[in-house]
Amino acid sequence: MIRVTLPHHLRQLANVNGEIALQIEGQVTQRSILGALEARYPVLRGTIRDHVTLERRAFVRFFACGQDLSLESPDAPLPDPIASGVEKFMIVGAMAGG
Repeated sequence: MIRVTLPHHLRQLANVNGEIALQIEGQVTQRSILGALEARYPVLRGTIRDHVTLERRAFVRFFACGQDLSLESPDAPLPDPIASGVEKFMIVGAMAGG
């Protein structure tokens, strides 16, 4: 099981509390996690990544194992602690302003 955390506003939108456990078939990548997440919670489609291009939204970041994975290839295999469920894949809403 893959463990995923969402920012508060997306948890509210999807009507979930706490982290989400997802079963991923095949290689664990950002793309496979987001695909499984959007399949299970269709209301999240378009909130984390663009509907058409499937590119990450500008103010969304991905973290795992103490690293910012936001700029990594969406098809790159994620670290083993994520794939095994030891560590969480965190989707975070970035802050901007001044």
